[in-house]
Order: sequence, then C-alpha cells, then structure tokens
Amino acid sequence: MTESEYFLPLIWAAVIGLAVAMYIVLDGFDLGLGILFPFFPDELQRDTMMSSVAPFWDGNETWLVLGGVGLLVAFPLAYAIIMPALYLPLVVMLLALIFRGVSFEFRHVAKPHHRSWDRAFAAGSTIAAFAQGLVLGGLLQEIRVVDQRFAGGVLDWLTPFSILCGLGLVAGYALLGATWLVLKTEGETEERARELAPRLLLLLLLFIAAVSIWTPWQLPRIFQRWFSFPHVVFLAPLPLLTALLAFGCWKALKRRARLAPFACATGLFLLAYLGLVASNLPWLVPPSITVWQAAADPSSQLFMLVGTAILLPLILMYTVMVFWVFRARVGHGENYHH
Repeated sequence: MTESEYFLPLIWAAVIGLAVAMYIVLDGFDLGLGILFPFFPDELQRDTMMSSVAPFWDGNETWLVLGGVGLLVAFPLAYAIIMPALYLPLVVMLLALIFRGVSFEFRHVAKPHHRSWDRAFAAGSTIAAFAQGLVLGGLLQEIRVVDQRFAGGVLDWLTPFSILCGLGLVAGYALLGATWLVLKTEGETEERARELAPRLLLLLLLFIAAVSIWTPWQLPRIFQRWFSFPHVVFLAPLPLLTALLAFGCWKALKRRARLAPFACATGLFLLAYLGLVASNLPWLVPPSITVWQAAADPSSQLFMLVGTAILLPLILMYTVMVFWVFRARVGHGENYHH
C-alpha cells in the first residue's frame, strides 16, 4: 500500500466525520426547536422560536450534503452497501426535512391559518431526528455483507437498539433546542426553555447510558475495544468528561448562565459522537469494510480533495460570519421576515 493509498482515505474519513459533527450540532438545535414546538403552545413564543433560528437553518443542511457526497466520492463501496441497507429510514429522513423546510417558509405567510404548518414543522423535525437515530442504530448494530455486497433484508435496521438510538437523538436534539433558546431568546420563551432543559438533560443522559451499556454487551468487538489494554487508558476519560459536562450544564442552568448550557450540551453531543467513532474505527461498514477497503481510486480522492480544501474553509467562514452577524438575542414575539 502506497502512502497516498493509506493516508487519503484517512483524510476523507476526517472530512466526512467533521461534516457529520457540524451537521449534528448545527441542524440539531433547529430540529430541536421543532421537537419542542408542542411544549410552547403560545403563538408569540413560537414566533420567537422561529425568529431565533431563521437566519441559520438554511445553511445547516450544507454539512449533510457534504457528508453524503463525500461518502459517495471517497468511499463508493461503503455508499453502495449503506444505502440499500438503510434506504427506508434515509428516505423518511429526507422527506421529513423537506416537509419541515416547506412548513418553516409557509408558516409566516399562512397566518392566521398557520396551525397545520405548525404541526407539520413539529412532525417533520421529530420524524427527521428519529429517522437519523434509526440510521445510526442500523449502522452500529452491523450490516450483513457477503462478497462486499449488502446481503440483509429491507427491515434489518428496525430493532429495539435502533429505536433506542432514535429516541435518544430526539431527546438530545430537544436539549440542544432548549439550550439554544436559553442563549438566544428573552422573556417567557427563555423561562419555558430553562424549565424544560434540566429534564431533557436527564433524559439524554439516560439514553447515553443505555446505548453505552448496550453496545459492548451486544457487540464483542466494541467490548474488546473499550475494555482491553491499551485502549482502555485512552477511552476511559470519555465517560468521565461526559459526566463533568452534564454536571456543568446543570449548574449553568441553575445559575442562569446563557452561553454555558448550550456549549455544554454541544460538548455532550460531540463526546458521544467521539465515543461512537472510537468504538468503530477503522470500520466504515462495521465489522466488514474498513476505510481502506471502501476507498475510491487515489486519483479520484485527490481530485475531490482539492475542491473540498477550497470550499470547506469558505463554508466555515460563512457559518462563523452568520453566527456573528445575528448574535443578538431575539425579543419575545419578535418576527424575522425572511
């Protein structure tokens, strides 16, 4: 194996990993707002919620596109196995995201007959989050592969474990949404979010604990990864850091901090994600296809990497700029006309 054949797949795995992490955090909080919609029945509160996220939500899906296209270009074999294995939850997720996007745009112009769009926004957000959890669970619990082809059934992904992951992601996105409202809103909307956030934090911790126990118990390769030397030395800090961040989030909410709860909730998500990556690398399709087995020809990877090296800093700069320009808090009942 040449140096390019060894390192290029690792670089692409890092790019796709970054895209997924950015998507989880950035689209997580606006999906979280939709999940929380039923808990904010007051119309002015809902207007405030929509206004707090209106400048940001369109750009957040960029990361999802980057991750999907990166997988297709850099790891076509993995793409060809994962897509048929998880086709149904992926299609449901994309349809729900479209439904949510349409309802976001139509809600304001449909007033006063906007109740159905409110329901569509809440349903689209919740279903998209749940479907993402099903995809995650379906991938983690191992896809049946024979002769480098998907050899399972249409509903192999539908298991108690994938449902647990789906519910966990809904709870996690709801926490991100609540802490985003603590950061970005004022008045009644902020107070309601502060009331909901500690309960959602506890719920997310229960799901993290359940998944952390279930995966090594069900999958010997993950047990081996976490509880064998020297891996245990490097991985042991992750649960400890998770507990510290959860405590930090709870304390920050109690002392009425603004930014700290959102930062801690984001950190919890990233640590959970890091734990999943650490459990599965170098497998791209656990436990049968590694990043090197799935990789495209080095010339294809290099060609796309040049374009990505130009675009990725631009996307990051745009994201930072938007968050800086719209850094002010949104007053109760304020409307953002987009």
